[in-house]
Amino acid sequence: MIQLKSAREIELMAQGGKILGATVEHLRAAVRPGISTGELDAIAEDFIRSHEGATPAFKGLYGFPGSICASVNNEIVHGIPSRKRLLVEGDLVSLDVGVGYKGYFTDSATTAPVGEINAEAKRLLAVTQESLEAGIAAAVVGNHVGDIGHAVETVVRAAGFTVVRDLVGHGIGVEFHEEPQVPNYGKPKRREKLVPGLTIAIEPMVNVGGPATRTLPDRWTIVTLDGSLSAHFEHTVAITEDGPRVLTRA
Repeated sequence: MIQLKSAREIELMAQGGKILGATVEHLRAAVRPGISTGELDAIAEDFIRSHEGATPAFKGLYGFPGSICASVNNEIVHGIPSRKRLLVEGDLVSLDVGVGYKGYFTDSATTAPVGEINAEAKRLLAVTQESLEAGIAAAVVGNHVGDIGHAVETVVRAAGFTVVRDLVGHGIGVEFHEEPQVPNYGKPKRREKLVPGLTIAIEPMVNVGGPATRTLPDRWTIVTLDGSLSAHFEHTVAITEDGPRVLTRA
C-alpha cells in the first residue's frame, strides 16, 4: 500500500535527508587509495550518530551487517564493507547510505572515483548522474512511475550503457522500503500516478556492459554478470504541487 506523507512528515524526512546528504559528501571526501570500505563504514556511522536522534538505517536491516553498502567496480549494490577491502587507484566505489530520523527514513547513494580513473569510468559517472537528474525532473504531479523510468533509460541508452532491470527504486518514509517500486525503465503514463505526498527513492544503477546480474556467495553483493563497471546514484524525492523536492541533497 502506498503511504502518502503530510507536509509535516515531509519536513521531518527533509531534516533526516539533510543529515544524509552531509553524510554522503563526508564519505566522498574520505575516499582515497588505501582506505578500506570498512573504514568508510565506520566514518559514516560515526558521522550519522553525531547528529542527535539520527541512526544508520542499513545497520541490521534484513540482517545487513554494515551501516553503508560499499560496492566496488563491477559490484552494483549491497557490497558488505570490510577492513580487508582496500580501495586502489582507478577504482569506482558506490556508497549507498540510509538514515533514520524521528521515525522516518531517507536513502541516498553516490559513486565516487578513487584517485584518477579512466575516461570510460568518468563517462559512466556522468551519464548515471545525468540519468538520475532526468528521473527527478520527471517526478511531477500528473506523471506516472513509468515516466521516471523512461526518462532514466532514455539518457542511459543514448550513451550506449544499460540500466539494471533486476533492481529498482522504491517508496520510502515510515518504512525503509514502501510501495511503489520505481524501475529505471518503463513507458510514459504507465504504472502508478504521481500525486502530492508520495515520497520515493529514485536510484539508477547503470552498467557499461549488459544489464544481467548475479549474487555472490555472501548472499548480499550483486555484481554485473559480464564483469563490466557499474555506477549507482540515488536521491529521496517528495512529489509536491511545486515540483519534485529532493530531500537528500547536501
